[in-house]
Amino acid sequence: MVDGATPDTTSAANDATDAKPDRSAGGEARISTDASDERTTDLSLPTVDAALGADSSADGGSAAFIHPGLLHTQADFDRMKAKVATNASPWIEGWNVLIANGHASLTWAPNPQAQIHRNDGTNPDNYMTFANDVAAAYACALRWKVSGDNQYADKAVQIMNAWSSMLTKITWSDGHYDGSLVAGIQGYQFANAAEIIRTYAGWAAADFARFQSMMLTVFYPMVSGIFTAPSSLLVYSNWDLCAMAAAVSIAVLCDDREQFDTVINYFKKGLGNGAVAQTVYYVHPGYLGQTQESGRDQGHNTLSISLLSAVCEMAWNQGVDLYGYDNNRVLAAAEYVAKGNLIASGTTYYTVPFANYTNGSMVDTMFSTSARGTIRPEWALVYHHYANRKGLAAPYTLEFMQLTQPEGGGGNYGPNSGGYDQLGYGTLAFTRDPIAAAVAPSGLTAYVNDGRVVLSWWGTSSATSYTVKRASVAGGPYTTIASGISDLLTYADDPTTTGTHYYVVTGATASGETAPSNQARAVTAVQLSTHLTFDSNSGTSAADASGSGHDGTLVGGATWATGKTGNAVSLNGGGCHVSLPEDLMADTGDFAIAAWIYWSASANNMRIFDFGNGTGHYMMLTPQSGAGVIRFAMTSNLGVGEQYLNGTSSLPTGKWVHVAVTLRGTVATLYVSGVAVGTNDAVQLAPFRLGHTDQNWLGRSQYAADPYFVGLIDDFRIYYGALGAADIAALSSLSR
Repeated sequence: MVDGATPDTTSAANDATDAKPDRSAGGEARISTDASDERTTDLSLPTVDAALGADSSADGGSAAFIHPGLLHTQADFDRMKAKVATNASPWIEGWNVLIANGHASLTWAPNPQAQIHRNDGTNPDNYMTFANDVAAAYACALRWKVSGDNQYADKAVQIMNAWSSMLTKITWSDGHYDGSLVAGIQGYQFANAAEIIRTYAGWAAADFARFQSMMLTVFYPMVSGIFTAPSSLLVYSNWDLCAMAAAVSIAVLCDDREQFDTVINYFKKGLGNGAVAQTVYYVHPGYLGQTQESGRDQGHNTLSISLLSAVCEMAWNQGVDLYGYDNNRVLAAAEYVAKGNLIASGTTYYTVPFANYTNGSMVDTMFSTSARGTIRPEWALVYHHYANRKGLAAPYTLEFMQLTQPEGGGGNYGPNSGGYDQLGYGTLAFTRDPIAAAVAPSGLTAYVNDGRVVLSWWGTSSATSYTVKRASVAGGPYTTIASGISDLLTYADDPTTTGTHYYVVTGATASGETAPSNQARAVTAVQLSTHLTFDSNSGTSAADASGSGHDGTLVGGATWATGKTGNAVSLNGGGCHVSLPEDLMADTGDFAIAAWIYWSASANNMRIFDFGNGTGHYMMLTPQSGAGVIRFAMTSNLGVGEQYLNGTSSLPTGKWVHVAVTLRGTVATLYVSGVAVGTNDAVQLAPFRLGHTDQNWLGRSQYAADPYFVGLIDDFRIYYGALGAADIAALSSLSR
């Protein structure tokens, strides 16, 4: 113990310079399955409705918060205390690092300031003074909970009271996000220290209330803007994520359920880069989740994992499973970032796949080698949740965790230290004993790409290899088609016959074969999945003749009229459209979409169809873009990331025209009257990559300012698989 140590106030080299219960997934997977030199804070607090619009539902926990309940619960402290008491490894090594750190010393002297400055253009930076005191408050709080020595609780209280009695403002200059980084990163850390100490009888109620008020009036307004006016996609994911971490921690600390639910919704549905669908931009086969900052540099890229996991753990401890959201998308990110920053052999790093990424100002085309190998003490939290809470395999996360153990905390940033972007001490705080129950592979998904079935699944922490089995009917019997798969957990199948195929995966363990995974389904035949003939002449329901149950609903005064053959749906603008079921193409890779169109009134950006969940994720076809040509586009990154193909002119008006678009692998083709008018052979997206879609429309755009379609639509078809040119030509000549 070094209680007399001098506090370390050096700047951290890797500081951000830019700056519950088990919920196992079950069933069949869906993919078968963005002034003045000095700023001051705005003290207004957003509401959930203001942040999210009409849809303010959240997967929230119970009305009453659990305390302590941010990064640690009382059960966590009980585990740490018991393990340290018996000198159990690796907890005791983590404890020894904690008590050797000067931040956990009784002689630490807080240095509170009235204002925190970070690159504000006028005042000298003093944010590291604050960062050091935050690190000390947390270290002393953690030491108190494990040792039971109230002197360390008193020291943490002294630090928190000193700052809450003095701090009034955080300043930074226009054009920078530095003040928000302080409010986010140190804000969530300070809230965590306070959440630990809130149960200490020696912290006066009035002092605790003053600390809460400081968090709500100084910190929260600086991070809340991402919810009310989401940052553009020029803002990197770690900026959004640190704001989310601060907001969720302040919500729990201050018992604000509405604010908590706002963060949960933003994580799932937000438009900024902190939302998980943008942070984890592209999931490659084998569940390697490419992160938004992968092409920027690895210092910031690894920070995204620190912040993602912190948000997930704080939500988990309040009964909300963000870790498991969207088939463990956060684990996919951790495995990708870990692998890309690990040495495979000698001085050669592992190779990771990369999908081109743009945020509107630049394009990333490769995994950045800048700061590659950056070590942050974040991996214990991620690994022990997935492997030792859930029983999932996380091999690259494990390997990186082993490089960092035992992690330190604030100050002396290095391989085993926490720096100031993370609280650190993960070996002590997050290590868990292995899960006892046998776990089967899970999260199996299947999609068709260039005619092949691409399978991916999550392994189990106890299995050494995996076997893939296929059947022609749901439920089997299954035939083994591959075995001995150990890394990556993916398999591309080329069935000898086209049709509908069903898959499961089992694991090989020391005690035998595991139970099978969930079943995944894939259609390799070119097969109708939706067929709206529009042959009704009354009512508001358009029956799906494919047998898939994808009936359409006429909305906003849409009516029936004489079509190309039989009847058609008539849309006259002004809100008329057809609404199709949620997740219409969530199980679709290769596809074809075709329809007969009679366009009555020309205007830019009307939609023939637009399937998505808002302006962040959609696929659409317009008869006339702003460039004056028919255009198909897909994006999972707002409009700045559209992958598209253009025709040579707009659709004609006043006549029936057949239109179609196909995707096979990465090749998309656009047809008008049976003739190919545009192609793009570098399309990385596919319908299933859009995620959950609940706004699937004919005649209506995801963008509210775009006009509604005016005209008729008939014989609307969606196929599994891409029709060939001859098939499209035949369709365009048919009279149903």
